[in-house]
Amino acid sequence: QVQLVESGGGLVQAGGSLRLSCTYSSRAFDSFAMGWFRQAPGKERDFVSAVNYNGQNTDSTDSVKGRFTISRDNAKNTVYLQMSSLKPEDTAVYYCAVDSQPWRTRPPTRSSEYGYWGQGTQVTVSS
Repeated sequence: QVQLVESGGGLVQAGGSLRLSCTYSSRAFDSFAMGWFRQAPGKERDFVSAVNYNGQNTDSTDSVKGRFTISRDNAKNTVYLQMSSLKPEDTAVYYCAVDSQPWRTRPPTRSSEYGYWGQGTQVTVSS
């Protein structure tokens, strides 16, 4: 089975925090980078953050640097996105994705580089 399940979304006031989780179905994905993307209504799906297969290299889009932290725990088959100082413009559906090829040292940032996607979790930040 190929399965990715996001959780942790919800409604939060500006300045608050949320932690998103993405659990995956197979230990095989321990050798793949994992990414978080988000899509607001009427807009493109945009890169947020990504982590490589062993958790040693990460990348994030400029708008979330210093506020969001990505991490992974391969023993738990889980990748996390810790979000702090949330802003209304962070409101979107957040998607977890698995890289299309294993063992990449630097995690990719383009959605086209990812092969499998979760169902998404809604994050709404009120002002």
